[in-house]
Amino acid sequence: MNAEKRLAIYERLAAANPNPTTELEFSTPFELLIAVMLSAQATDVSVNQGTRKLFPKANTPKALLKLGVDGLIPFIRHIGLYQTKAKHVMQTCQILLDQHKGQVPDDREALQALPGVGRKTANVVLNTAFGHETFAVDTHIFRVCNRTKLAAGQTVLAVEKKLEKTVPAGYRVNAHHWLILHGRYTCKARQPLCKRCIMEDLCEYKDKSSDVF
Repeated sequence: MNAEKRLAIYERLAAANPNPTTELEFSTPFELLIAVMLSAQATDVSVNQGTRKLFPKANTPKALLKLGVDGLIPFIRHIGLYQTKAKHVMQTCQILLDQHKGQVPDDREALQALPGVGRKTANVVLNTAFGHETFAVDTHIFRVCNRTKLAAGQTVLAVEKKLEKTVPAGYRVNAHHWLILHGRYTCKARQPLCKRCIMEDLCEYKDKSSDVF
């Protein structure tokens, strides 16, 4: 895909949704970090169901540590891998208190040193909480980028690196939100809504759906 076509795609995404953001509910960088940690292999909807009840009771490292694993589990039991996630949350809270004065670090290396925080989670926090030009490639973005040829790559990291090179200036902070939402609601895995897609004429997918679902 050439640069002109890529620019046109981002222009359309920006026009349709000027201020995209995560669908996870949060009010502080710490709340975002915990929500993203809980969202691994789970839906944003399920995470929000838990954090709506959790955060009013405990939304700081100190408060969550006081709650403890046994106190946290009732809020997140419906979320996949909740036992492992509960342990990682407690370990992360302790490190934030011991090494970062209870604050979420604005630094990739420090974020990825936290238990349960991988590259994708770090990218989400850096982008959404701190405004970095990072690209958190999940299954939706991986699918959209490969299907459309916007940033094709055989691995998640390859797609991320391609996005770093090809997303035009002025669109870089919001790009991963646009692409996640596009994959979640339009460029779906099983039934892409090609006839409803704002980039259909620019997309290079060869097997476009002719149906409107």
